Amino acid sequence: MSPISPYTANRSSLSESYEQPVREFLAYCKIECGFSPLTLEAYASDLRELSHWLAARGATGWRALTFPILTEHLKALHQRGLAISSIARHVATIRVFCRFAHANALLATNPAELLSQPSTWKNLPGVLSHEQMLALLRAPSEEDPYFLRDSAMMELLYAGGLRATEVADLDCDGVHLDLAVVRVMGKGSKERIVPIGKPAIAAVERYLSEQRPKLYRADKRTNRLLLSRTGGPITRIVVWQIIRRYARKAGMRHIHPHMLRHSFATHLLAGGADLRVVQELLGHSNIKTTQIYTHVDHSRLKAVIANFHPHERRK
Repeated sequence: MSPISPYTANRSSLSESYEQPVREFLAYCKIECGFSPLTLEAYASDLRELSHWLAARGATGWRALTFPILTEHLKALHQRGLAISSIARHVATIRVFCRFAHANALLATNPAELLSQPSTWKNLPGVLSHEQMLALLRAPSEEDPYFLRDSAMMELLYAGGLRATEVADLDCDGVHLDLAVVRVMGKGSKERIVPIGKPAIAAVERYLSEQRPKLYRADKRTNRLLLSRTGGPITRIVVWQIIRRYARKAGMRHIHPHMLRHSFATHLLAGGADLRVVQELLGHSNIKTTQIYTHVDHSRLKAVIANFHPHERRK
């Protein structure tokens, strides 16, 4: 699917004064910035919603956009019941778009310059305990037809903090078991090298030797690591479905792939890993994104104070 299509699907109901700036913006994000298709689709969806909201209020184009109008739009999103994280995404989209439009003279001023991000720090990501994580990883069994593939997938998600898209897109050429690393293509086509541990290596080795050859079909001609029952690469949606199925089997609900990434980061920090190292492993460009994982358990914090605070050491 083209990343611009979510916006252009409603072309008949919007004037060119709305469409043209968005098309230019999405093209810039795709070609110059190398943003992922999912990011472009999110931008397009948010701007489509804002443009229809403006048009419904009599505005003939983006030049009618002002700071008070933007705050009204965000207030309407909140009243509609959108989660803070979703509103934060809308704010991020609007800020990037307005900065681009102003720089390219599509807007006389930047109405989003004073727009601040709503706080998302109170909504901490869902994290599995170490015991829950082990139960999930042990959920696949011999009776499951693709348990070797599924075990390898889940071990990689947790061992490397990978996103669902990243593990689905992982190529065999990017898996270096002898070096205990995988080469991952992250958001914005940013490549990173992620170390993986012995459990993940063992799971991938067994899958490669025992199950992938049976799933592989020459006519598919794919080098993806994780294959579907038809021999093609699995998708991000399939990753979600697999995680949910095994979570139910392990007696857990409302579990999704990103929780394995959250758990990876949180468990590393709780074990004493440096925040900058975790930032590199996750592929975050900004340390502030990684800081959300600093909600480590209180026992760890108490242990640090007991071991390193000079007054505590004198007791």
